[in-house]
Amino acid sequence: MTNRILYYAAAATTAIAGILHLSLVPDIIGRNVNSGVFFLISGIAQVFWLIPMLKRWGRIWYYIGIAGTIVLIIMWAMTRIPGNPITGRGGPLSEMGIAIEVFQVAYIILTAIIIAKESKSNISQTIKDERLNK
Repeated sequence: MTNRILYYAAAATTAIAGILHLSLVPDIIGRNVNSGVFFLISGIAQVFWLIPMLKRWGRIWYYIGIAGTIVLIIMWAMTRIPGNPITGRGGPLSEMGIAIEVFQVAYIILTAIIIAKESKSNISQTIKDERLNK
């Protein structure tokens, strides 16, 4: 039961981050098309990512989700620094931006726990199989 909750929680955190990204698109796209499109693609990808989590597609999908989320966090952090190579100026720390980052960090932590639990379970199963085959 608790394992299932981890998958649901990871799916929820990435979906919420994606929905929050998508909610920013209408305000941003009029001012900066590139940023708006980036938020749109990021949001769609994050909402989509609840499927691999709920369907338990496997570690490769979990690693890709973690890597993509880390890239989003790094880009957000970089764009807060004045003179950055992406926007050329430092962006403000908004409540929405911080909320998105919190959900993204939660997704990474939950998915890492899932990977660790699955690895431990696979090792235990291998040991049991080896004992049965002796």
